[in-house]
Amino acid sequence: MNKTLTTKYLWQLQIAGWIILLILWYLVTNFGLINNHVMPTPQKTWHSFLEMLSDDNLAANIMFSLRINIVGYLKCIVAAIVIGFAIGLSPTVRKMFSQQVNALRFVPITALMGIFIAISGLTIETKINFLAFGIWVYLVPVVVQRIDEVNETHLQMMKTLGASFWQTVRYVTWRSVIARLSDDIRILVGISWTYIIVAELAGIQGGLGSLIFLGERQSNVGKVYAVIFIIVAIGILQDALFKLIDKILFRFKYQ
Repeated sequence: MNKTLTTKYLWQLQIAGWIILLILWYLVTNFGLINNHVMPTPQKTWHSFLEMLSDDNLAANIMFSLRINIVGYLKCIVAAIVIGFAIGLSPTVRKMFSQQVNALRFVPITALMGIFIAISGLTIETKINFLAFGIWVYLVPVVVQRIDEVNETHLQMMKTLGASFWQTVRYVTWRSVIARLSDDIRILVGISWTYIIVAELAGIQGGLGSLIFLGERQSNVGKVYAVIFIIVAIGILQDALFKLIDKILFRFKYQ
């Protein structure tokens, strides 16, 4: 009963927070406290959203961006886990490549879009690969770190029981790393949307990024803000989905 009341109260607080922000937005934009060319009114943003529903095939553009997000993210996760485990488990490979992988985090990813286009042309696959690489450079060092954080007691116990190296990896290291890595993957979803927008601005082939570009070209700031709010809403839904999947796959973390 107390848990139900606490959950209900939490929802009320969250809804109240959104309402307060909406009221502040209305007051600031409708009473001339900020230029409407910089921040549109809620009414203008809503009107722009309705216009996109009828004129810009909004659903198709959302699905276009989601496709890049999902496919790119899956490619990134597979590549990051494979390379991260290779570096984390092999002292030789770690000494050879760990510094190079860590250095990649400081590369300005958005500046590399032109290189990706030069290599494989202005295609959807190019944008997917750009997104995957942009997240990969952050995820690989995290995989290595998670391997280093595996409980030493569990590793020693497997060694005492006579387990082989691969048995230890399978039953201890893999399970521990993946359970922790799920939180890191969920957090990096937010960064992925930044790279999606950058990729979609390179050539108007569809997607939410192209709608932002068109809104800016048309000086329609309401349209730009409407797309931003759509991306935020999608991000919130994705985060909730990741949490649900995490609870299903790793129930022990919530016990």
